[in-house]
Amino acid sequence: MKVTYDAEADVLCLVLRDEPPLDAVEEPNGVIVSYGEDGEPVSVEFLNAAARDLTTADELSVTVQTSSPQHKTPTG
Repeated sequence: MKVTYDAEADVLCLVLRDEPPLDAVEEPNGVIVSYGEDGEPVSVEFLNAAARDLTTADELSVTVQTSSPQHKTPTG
């Protein structure tokens, strides 16, 4: 996953997959979800990101968990 922020346009974009979008749906309040050929999301854009307190023009911090938690199965 890649996160970008365009300070001039004030758009925060989460790129979920490196695939060109074929369709996009603008949800209420300036959220755009783009979909790939398989119908799954490839990106999510947040318009007016700074006004939503999602980021500021000079700071963007992202935490991504890359491994799933370990689940123990009962043995018996």
